[in-house]
Amino acid sequence: MVQAFVLVQTEVGRATAVAQQIEAVDGVVSAEAVVGPYDVIARADGASDAQIAEIVSRIQKVDAITRTLTCPVAPRSTTSVGS
Repeated sequence: MVQAFVLVQTEVGRATAVAQQIEAVDGVVSAEAVVGPYDVIARADGASDAQIAEIVSRIQKVDAITRTLTCPVAPRSTTSVGS
């Protein structure tokens, strides 16, 4: 499983509507309107990097998005601390 967070900037006043539309995209686990330099943060899950890229491409087609930044989740280490 590959996971990524997608940070989204929107047109002014459109964050809530954009978050709702992004949440309907297949592969998106959650999408929340937030306060800060980005307006929406979405989490996507896919079987591969290629599938994450497809999901992000569908997210980018949502109206009122001005910019996205995709942050893949780093794999968890299988070793314990101190080993």
